[in-house]
Amino acid sequence: MKPTLPEKSGLPPGPVYYLQPGEPPQQEVDEINLLDLWRVLVGAKWLILAMTALGTSVALFQALTTAPIYRADVTLAPADQDGKGGMMSSLTGQFGGLASLAGIDLGKGGANKSEEIIAVATSRQFTESFIKEKNLMPVLYSEQWDAATNQWRIPKPPTANDAYELFDKSIRKLVTDKKTGLTTLSIEWTDPKLTAEWANELVVRINANQKQEAIREAKQSIAYLERQLNETSMVEMRQIIYRLIESQTQRIMLANVREQFAFKVIDPAVVPEKKIKPKRALMVVLGFSVGLMLGVFSAFFRSFIRKQRDLAGAK
Repeated sequence: MKPTLPEKSGLPPGPVYYLQPGEPPQQEVDEINLLDLWRVLVGAKWLILAMTALGTSVALFQALTTAPIYRADVTLAPADQDGKGGMMSSLTGQFGGLASLAGIDLGKGGANKSEEIIAVATSRQFTESFIKEKNLMPVLYSEQWDAATNQWRIPKPPTANDAYELFDKSIRKLVTDKKTGLTTLSIEWTDPKLTAEWANELVVRINANQKQEAIREAKQSIAYLERQLNETSMVEMRQIIYRLIESQTQRIMLANVREQFAFKVIDPAVVPEKKIKPKRALMVVLGFSVGLMLGVFSAFFRSFIRKQRDLAGAK
């Protein structure tokens, strides 16, 4: 049993622990351990300084050599493609079911239509067409393109699929705010003028694409309705068909006179003056921190290896 203090000693009863001869108090052991750690760091100060300098130098080199990236934004709002309060809006409630059976689109909901337009604008076909017509391959891969000879410097040049993935993942972004319904088209690139030019040009192309598609669909609907008109003799049905033809004719007219057919430009893109990345100061701080941590880790690891060698030699 462990010895206990008597109650008359004035101390609360309980076990008494005795230090072995030569055993230092716990606080002294902790101080010695901290002192040993400090000695390890001091002994490896040049290693730590070298690793810190190396990390800082690499980060500084990356910060100075990385091309600056600029961003241009276009703020868009869904356009009323059929005219606010126009004939097509009223016909949707009256003959929407009949028009659907005939394969005629009298207009989709704003949210659904915006999602469809964004899907088209980010599609492979739309993007590759933009890259091809603007001849952007030499611009996107300028380091691999020889402007003097108009030839690629590498034996295997980038493909249209490579350009699409680069443009879709790193250059263009389309984000819609569900609360406001506004859509932001962002372009990030190294040339500030091209950044704004591409952003505005993409909006023009989106509107032109949707306008052409609406006209094509309306013409197909009119052709179908005219065939149905010739095949029916019911007065009421003919009146309905006439009104549907009128609605599709109005849709073609509105598409021809409206430039901003799919999206209204609330705030066009302007040439950005400030880059968004790289954050040079942050990169240097991170490089310094990483280098310092690697230096400290290397110092302790080297000390551990030396102790293991000494123990092995003592045996």
